[in-house]
Amino acid sequence: MRVCFDSVGGGANPNEDWVGGSPALAVVLDGLSTAGLSTGCHHGVPWFVAQLGGHLMATLADPSVTLTDGLASALERVAAIHPECDLANPGTPSSTVAVLRQRYGVLDYLVLADSPIVLEGTSGEHMVITDLRVDEVLPELRTEVERHETHTPEHRETLKRLVLAQRQVRNTPDGYWVAGANPEAARHCVTGSAKIGNVRSAAVMSDGVSRLVTEYRMATWEYVFSTLRDYGPSGLITTVRKTEATDPTGKRWPRYKSGDDATVAYCRW
Repeated sequence: MRVCFDSVGGGANPNEDWVGGSPALAVVLDGLSTAGLSTGCHHGVPWFVAQLGGHLMATLADPSVTLTDGLASALERVAAIHPECDLANPGTPSSTVAVLRQRYGVLDYLVLADSPIVLEGTSGEHMVITDLRVDEVLPELRTEVERHETHTPEHRETLKRLVLAQRQVRNTPDGYWVAGANPEAARHCVTGSAKIGNVRSAAVMSDGVSRLVTEYRMATWEYVFSTLRDYGPSGLITTVRKTEATDPTGKRWPRYKSGDDATVAYCRW
C-alpha cells in the first residue's frame, strides 16, 4: 500500500487534525472543537490527537491486534499519560477516528464519528464508510446554529450552546461516540473489511475534506479520486478551500467554521 497525505488547518488556530501512514496503515483523526469551553485538560486537542495517533500507529503495527482492540489500547495509554487532568470532564479532548489497514490480503477499516473512508472499486464504484450518529442528536440546536453566519456573536453563542448540549450525550447510549478518555468508545465503531483485489484506491479523510461532496455538493466521489490521482491530497484540499472562499460566512453552506481543518490520506495499490 502506497500512502501519501496532507493536512491543512482551517484558520489561525492550531490544526486539530492528525494523519499518519505506513505501507500497511493509514490513520486520520479529527479533534472535536471545544468552542472555547473548558475541557478539564491543560494539554489541549492538538496534543491529544498527536498522542492518540502515535499510539494507534504503534499498536496497530502488530497485525494480530484487531482495529477495535488497538483503538481501546491506545485510548487507555493516552489517558495514562495525563492522569493529572480531569478525564471525567464531559468536554475532555476527543476525536473522530478513521483507520484503514492492509492485512493478509484484506483491507480492514474502522470509523468512529464523521471522518469517512471511501473505497474506490476496480470497476469505478465507491463505497463510503462513515458514522453519522452525531447528526441524529440535537437537531433543533444544529438548525439554530446554521441560521447565523459565521464570525457573528450569534453564531458563536449558539455554537457554544450546541457543544455544551452535545457533551451531555457524548459517549452515552442515547447520543454518539467519539474517541476520548474512555476506551469503551472503541466498542461502538463501524468496522468491516474488503478484499484488496476489489479496491483500486482509497481515501481516508476528515469531514473538512469530505464535505466537498456530502455538504457542499460541489463534487462527486469520482471527481475526488480523479483529483487525488492527478494532483494528490494537497490538490484536493486546495479545491475545498477555493470552494469555501466563494461563501466565507456560511450563507450558502451553513457550517460551524468558515474553513475546517482538512486532512486526507490517499492509498493506492
